Amino acid sequence: MSTAIEQYARYRTEWMAELEDLFAYIGHRFGRREMQERGLDYLIGLLHSIERKNGWQLAEATGHASPYSLQHLLDRAHWEADVVRDDLIDYIVQELGDAEGVLVVDETGFLKKGCHSAGVQRQYSGTAGRIENCQIGVFLAYAGSHGRVLMDRELYLPKDWASTPERRAGAKIPDTLEFATKPQLARRMIERAMTAKVPFAWIAGDEVYGDDRRLRVWLEQEELHFVLAVASNQYVWTGAFRQAPVAHLVESTPSLAWRTLSAGDGAKGPRLYEWARIALLSWQMPGERWLLLRRSLTDGKLAYYVCYAPRDTALETLVRVAGMRWMIEECFEAAKGEVGLDQYEVRSWHGWYRHITLAMLAHAYLATLCHHAFDVPGAKKKQSSLSLRGWKEARLGHSLSH
Repeated sequence: MSTAIEQYARYRTEWMAELEDLFAYIGHRFGRREMQERGLDYLIGLLHSIERKNGWQLAEATGHASPYSLQHLLDRAHWEADVVRDDLIDYIVQELGDAEGVLVVDETGFLKKGCHSAGVQRQYSGTAGRIENCQIGVFLAYAGSHGRVLMDRELYLPKDWASTPERRAGAKIPDTLEFATKPQLARRMIERAMTAKVPFAWIAGDEVYGDDRRLRVWLEQEELHFVLAVASNQYVWTGAFRQAPVAHLVESTPSLAWRTLSAGDGAKGPRLYEWARIALLSWQMPGERWLLLRRSLTDGKLAYYVCYAPRDTALETLVRVAGMRWMIEECFEAAKGEVGLDQYEVRSWHGWYRHITLAMLAHAYLATLCHHAFDVPGAKKKQSSLSLRGWKEARLGHSLSH
């Protein structure tokens, strides 16, 4: 027992040392030394095992008599969340970069009371599955063979907010900020990933992004390959130089060759569906357009994906990329459960970005620890857990058994 305790203490010291190494890289972004110390304390608090990551519990977990100094970090302190985000992207590339990586775009809701938090209103939240009083954050995740993390973020500002100066001023929303759709926010983040030379081969997303034709056209113009879900009423160009809704195109092609393939492992094992594809008009394009079809094995329900892929791409590859979209849901679950992504107590625009960015950094740190842990010779290669506890147990268990 004493040996196990000693091992635990050693590995706890080790992960703290790695966190301090990470913060040494970004700490100067917070300005004077006092703010740097608060920034590190905030990260430690987010990584702590406390159930809630609110101000008082974070303060108690990090040895502060009150939450006011940590709240100051999110509100009045002078530092740029976007600069730290850029550092986060560099960190992810260095630690988890994968030439075959997939950028996944999706949004998640943050339930809120009242009407004063930036961007909050009654709107549909996929997290709740209904219309709720909430904020909506659009996120870009990075999924590869070494792990999966949240890489970038934008807070969606509804039109009512964008057009009301009084509400904007109360939430400290920049005067230069204009209304942008969710697909437009997604494009901004993809452009940032390109500028940062993030290695990736594909982009995936749900119908919110696949149904936006302007986004799909821009991706094709940039020669970025994608597998994007679309609604059944979306029109596509067929090989006969005509447009047709995807549902009608399927009905007029009865001889489809369906194959049962896995779109990746879920909580209950492989996600098995029947898959088929239909060639779309790709005239004078470097790549190929496809309509990818997914059919449930239980109720026969169909889902549709518009794809732009390199020539001769196998069906199995398109299915794999389509399945990667679910990875961002795992990221949301892990970031909310492990590092308090949704447990902030800020109302301002910049306060949201500061908390979310630090939570994403903590989440990326955990993903990196998991990658290092399972990269130990003889350890099982599995990236299903992003918890600090899982990393500790993996390292400790491996050490005791070898």
